[in-house]
Amino acid sequence: MAALVGSRHNPILKAFYQKLLAAGKPKKVALVACMRKLLVILNAMMKHDHEWHYEPA
Repeated sequence: MAALVGSRHNPILKAFYQKLLAAGKPKKVALVACMRKLLVILNAMMKHDHEWHYEPA
């Protein structure tokens, strides 16, 4: 559920999801890739003891 909401509202995951869809990936495959990306981000945050902050370019 977190990846589903993130792919709609989180700027980083939304851009990643849209990029995968544009590349021709099925929606479910793109969503699973977002799940993995979210887990990698959260794992890195825990490992380095950082809080989430988004700085737009």
